Amino acid sequence: MSSAVCIFCKIIKGDIPSFKVFESDKVFAFLDIQPLSRGHTLVIPKFHGEKLTDIPDDYLNEVLPVAKKIAKATGAVDFNVLQNNGTIAHQVVPHVHFHMIPKPNEKEGLGVGWPAQETDMDKLKALHEEVKSKIERSETL
Repeated sequence: MSSAVCIFCKIIKGDIPSFKVFESDKVFAFLDIQPLSRGHTLVIPKFHGEKLTDIPDDYLNEVLPVAKKIAKATGAVDFNVLQNNGTIAHQVVPHVHFHMIPKPNEKEGLGVGWPAQETDMDKLKALHEEVKSKIERSETL
């Protein structure tokens, strides 16, 4: 499934050129043209979907193994694998994509803020039960 207006779908089809480093039946990977560091690569499922929850599992099975191969091929020792969902979560292109971003030093690569919150153990316990229950129910469907 693809979208006629999606830039990543156009790249997959070859309508827009890319620096492709890997392709299979379900995954496509290419160098980012606005890299945060040398070797910054995008790994995308060939199924068009805006968010991770829109992509069938069989299209996601190869994504992390491909990101791992690319990390090794670029020589990245330290790196981030990043995937954003939705505009307020910093997703710019509305097609699921994973960034493999080498972090060769403090200045290059991904910079991350981590605004940790204080933990309310009662609320955390309630959330744990809620999420665990929903996951268990979804596995039996």
